[in-house]
Amino acid sequence: MEMQNDFDRLMFFEHARRSAEVTYEKNPLDSENLTRWGGALLELSTFQSVQDSKLMIKDAISKLDEALAIDPKKHDALWCMGNAQTSYAFLTPDKDEAKGYFDSAYDFFEQAVNEDPENELYRKSFEVATKAPELHSELHKQGFSQQAMGPGAGGGPSTSSSVKGPKTQKSSDLKYDIFGWVILAVTIVAWVGFAKANVPSPPPR
Repeated sequence: MEMQNDFDRLMFFEHARRSAEVTYEKNPLDSENLTRWGGALLELSTFQSVQDSKLMIKDAISKLDEALAIDPKKHDALWCMGNAQTSYAFLTPDKDEAKGYFDSAYDFFEQAVNEDPENELYRKSFEVATKAPELHSELHKQGFSQQAMGPGAGGGPSTSSSVKGPKTQKSSDLKYDIFGWVILAVTIVAWVGFAKANVPSPPPR
C-alpha cells in the first residue's frame, strides 16, 4: 500500500509540474504558478538518486527565485525556498558547504514567518531550522544521503527508522527531531499553493 501511495504522489506532482509548465508558457509572470512549480519539483526530487535530486532541487530554487523576483513578500514561496535550501543542504556531505544552505534556509523561513506570523507551519519550520546543522551531522554519520533518496524513498517513517544512534536520551531526542523534520519536509511542499490550484487531489488509497 505504501508503494501505491508513493506512486499516487509521484503522479500527482508530475501532473502539477506539467500543468505549471503549460501555465508558464502563457504567463511567465504568474508568481503563484512558479511557486507551485517549485514545490512540485521539490516533491519529485524525493524520488530521484542523490545527484538527480540535487539537480531537481536547484531547478526548484530557480523557479522560486523567479517567483520571489516578481513578489518578494510571497510567504509561501519564501517558505518553499527555505525547504529547498534545507533539502539541498541535507544532501551535501561537506559541513561547511551545507551550512551556507542552512543559513539561507533560516533566513527564508524567518521572512515567511514575518510575512505570515500566525502560520503554525511556518513557525514550526523556522523552529526546526535552528536544529538542522546538528541533524545534518548526525544523519551523515549514518549514511543518510545514500539512504534517503531514490525511487519511493520519500516517506518519513521509513527514512527515520533507518537512523540508529547511541542509546542515550540525546540520541532519542535527536531521532525524534529527525523524524519530525522528515515528516515536515515531505509534507509542507504539498501545501504550497496547491489548494488554490486546479489540480486534482491525490487518488484515495
